[in-house]
Amino acid sequence: MRHGHGCGMILMVMKKQKQKNSVIKYAGRIFSVLILTALIAASFVISPFAGADQFDEKIRELQAANSANQQNVNQLQVQADSYQGEINRLQGEINALQEQIRANEAKRDDLQRQIEAAQAELDKQKALLGESIKAVYVEGQITTLEMLASSKDLSEFLDKQQYRSTIQEKIKTTLDKINALKAQLKDQKTEVEKLLADQQIMNQQLGSAQAQQSSMLAYTETQKSQYVASIRDNKASIAELRRQQIIANARFIGGPAGSGPACGGGYPAKWCEIPQDSVIDSWGMYNRECVSYTAFKVAASGRHMPYWGGRGNANQWDDNARAAGIPVDGNPREGDVAQSDAGYYGHVMYVEHVYGDGTILISQYNAGLDGRYSERRISASGLDFIHFP
Repeated sequence: MRHGHGCGMILMVMKKQKQKNSVIKYAGRIFSVLILTALIAASFVISPFAGADQFDEKIRELQAANSANQQNVNQLQVQADSYQGEINRLQGEINALQEQIRANEAKRDDLQRQIEAAQAELDKQKALLGESIKAVYVEGQITTLEMLASSKDLSEFLDKQQYRSTIQEKIKTTLDKINALKAQLKDQKTEVEKLLADQQIMNQQLGSAQAQQSSMLAYTETQKSQYVASIRDNKASIAELRRQQIIANARFIGGPAGSGPACGGGYPAKWCEIPQDSVIDSWGMYNRECVSYTAFKVAASGRHMPYWGGRGNANQWDDNARAAGIPVDGNPREGDVAQSDAGYYGHVMYVEHVYGDGTILISQYNAGLDGRYSERRISASGLDFIHFP
């Protein structure tokens, strides 16, 4: 948890490559954040503001990691929304293009039916004109002199001549018309088929772009899920650390957590009337922690309180004292700091009074991991007492 926490508290096809590069760069940033998060655990060792129970510091680290993870989750969500928006846009283009493809396929099929109808009409006209063609051919073998001789008069001769010319012209006109229509229909069909081929290629490209966006979205969602899982695991670790230290501090709590006053024991308002762990006290420890309060009590009594910020956990105060030449033993005296190794990081308290039955009255902060003041009469058994001169 916190340093010095004394009581154990602890977009279209052309965008594909650019988007791919963006994902790679974004993944690199995510990896950098993960490395930074992993280094947080080591950073408190050299922090100038530690000085006590690093159980709380461990919780602080987990909370900081969760904050960083949540930022990553938020950024990934923005990225995921962007990918989903691009997927939706591409799907809209695909839908519109497929509608055009269906319309052109219908047009192609209609042109094919028109071509077949023209061919049928051509065959019909050929059949109807077959006999006329034969007649014209037969008459065509008769010389002009013979036709004239066989005609009753000049008028009949001219009628026969005109009829033959008309039939020949009608054959030519009908055939030319139908063949021109067929050619026109075939050209239109060819153009439609080319357009359909281009649209099919475009449809494939849009599908590929959409698949890439979906892949990037899936990658983003996976990364987000990993961060969410990490946040969940860290919260569980925080809860477990708190549970363990509360169990270890049970003999010192004397009531449910949160039941004591926010301030007490003469602890200055500038430290007790603000949120816990929001400032550093004069000895390098966070406010409303057991180590901050006991350091204050020692100094307020007129004795020297060393600057133990960054000098370890509450369960190391006895070692710090011995290293500084301060006596430590199991015999309590008023004004001593009582120290417990119970829990992961221990706890420290201020001895207010010593009774003849082997019990002592202690005052303390944060025994219930709530940042509050409390007093309790407890047995002196199993505790070390630091005799600050």
